[in-house]
Amino acid sequence: MNASIRRFGVCALLVTTVASLSACDSMTRRQRDTAIGAGVGGVAGAAIGGNALSTLGGAAAGGIIGNQIGK
Repeated sequence: MNASIRRFGVCALLVTTVASLSACDSMTRRQRDTAIGAGVGGVAGAAIGGNALSTLGGAAAGGIIGNQIGK
């Protein structure tokens, strides 16, 4: 039972990864930089603050920085 749950989780992770990578194919460089910045900022905000507000703040700041870096 435990092995089948783990196998399902691994398959779900692979499908999600492939879907997210294919979604970035049609993005411009600036859009991709914005998305990457928001992701990294969200992770950093969660690690630093540990609550939802810091995660959202980090994602917003990272998205803005990523957008401006790609200019």
